[in-house]
Amino acid sequence: MILDSTHEDYEKIGRAEAALYEVIDPELMVNIMDLGLVYDIEFKPENLILITMTLTTPHCPMGEAIQTGVQNALEAEFPGYTIEINLTFEPAWNYDMVSSEGMQQLQNR
Repeated sequence: MILDSTHEDYEKIGRAEAALYEVIDPELMVNIMDLGLVYDIEFKPENLILITMTLTTPHCPMGEAIQTGVQNALEAEFPGYTIEINLTFEPAWNYDMVSSEGMQQLQNR
């Protein structure tokens, strides 16, 4: 995700991203940000955080665990906020979405 520092939620989105770097895909053992699973982070009125993300496959056996990890990480960073996860498979995840750091972690497994 590329964010302009003049964006009104720049600081909060940076904090959310940092929290999501702590959420690890239990099968691949790489965080969901480096895997490219998070497509968008939006702060909405009334203390709502909307996360648009995907999983590595539509039938990912760890999907529920990953979503719980997202929920827990953001609730810890933003107490009092409601977290909503919009799970999408468009575009479908592929290895081109993985950061260079993530690829290095995958190769070192």
